[in-house]
Amino acid sequence: MDLIDGFIIWTLMVTCEGMKTVHPECSIVLHLQEKEAECQLQIGLTQSLFNYNATNTACLVEWDGVNCWPAVSVGERVSVSCPPPFLKSHELITRTCTSEGWSRLSVSYYDACFQDNSTEQEETGHRREYFARVKLIYTVGYGMSIGSLCIAIFIFCIFRKLLCTRTYIHLNLFSSFILRALAVFVKDAVLFADETVNHCTVSTVLCKAVVTCFQYCVLSNFYWLLIEGLHLQTLLAFTFTHTRTFFWCYILIGWGAPSVTVIIWTFFKHKYDNHGCWDDLDSGYWWIIKIPILLSVFVNFLVFVNISRIIVVKTKTPELNGGDRQLYRRLAKSTLLLIPLFGVHYIVFALFPEHVGLEARLFFELVLGSFQGFIVALLYCFLNCEVQNEIRKEIGKYKFRTDNNTFQMATQDFTA
Repeated sequence: MDLIDGFIIWTLMVTCEGMKTVHPECSIVLHLQEKEAECQLQIGLTQSLFNYNATNTACLVEWDGVNCWPAVSVGERVSVSCPPPFLKSHELITRTCTSEGWSRLSVSYYDACFQDNSTEQEETGHRREYFARVKLIYTVGYGMSIGSLCIAIFIFCIFRKLLCTRTYIHLNLFSSFILRALAVFVKDAVLFADETVNHCTVSTVLCKAVVTCFQYCVLSNFYWLLIEGLHLQTLLAFTFTHTRTFFWCYILIGWGAPSVTVIIWTFFKHKYDNHGCWDDLDSGYWWIIKIPILLSVFVNFLVFVNISRIIVVKTKTPELNGGDRQLYRRLAKSTLLLIPLFGVHYIVFALFPEHVGLEARLFFELVLGSFQGFIVALLYCFLNCEVQNEIRKEIGKYKFRTDNNTFQMATQDFTA
């Protein structure tokens, strides 16, 4: 089986907000490396004995990339089975020790270990195509998110009248989405751009730093999604609030809490599990990252339910005037849009095992997740009535200035 297939699958799993396990093909590579290390020890011992003892051993210990063949005398035959990761049949692979050394394999590893797997190979091909399509879609999605979010930030910065505590929170959320998308692209470029590199065993400072930054960007994005929900709940539940005080608390939560979490995770990884690129998600230290993500998702789900309850209660309050009632009805209609904004859709698979519904999980967490930033920019900026009114005003002022300049030029020409 081609290891590149495993790398594609592994890339997609790591991008899913870090909630996947290491792909089995990395286990295959590690298993073969362990067996090779054991075989090299046997080779060293056999060569030492052969140098000091004149024996009739003609075939020394040999590692062929899959199995370790023991030292035997001329004429002896040795049979081995497929290694555990490839154990698909009970057929044995045989080699004979000749005066010229080891003979060829009686049957190739591929034929012996994968002879009855035509159906599996077809399924693997379909899955590879599916994962490649998903990777293409999330690349387009993150690209659209980055472009739309940058335009949204530019609009909010240009129209200073729109800046308030609420829009400052939006800007921080936009920034977290941009950082998350950029982190995905950088991680893919550093870890998976070179197909000749064995990702399962590579361990450099650069790849560790990239994975660490990726985890920070994902965490901060989840925290700012939580802050959006908390802020909206605060506005609905309390009439008078000191929004500036809350804003600085939000800053500490949105950017500070992920920093503390990632620093703790980095310390434990460097101290006790400093292997690979720190992206082995089967490690117990992964829960340092995973638990805050799950907590933020569940809290946001509770906030979403409470916001829905507040809106329903206030729309039924008889003391409300017509304008307020219309406002809350509009909020009620837009409540469903809060599901992708708050990341509530992650609740669907949060409690399921990692191997359950893999393709559906990838669709929800990668395809929807990649377009999440675009949806946020669309709802919070491009479809925002306040933003649209400011743009109309600026367009009207520009037309007025243009028409006025044209009229003045025509008057001057007439006077002349």
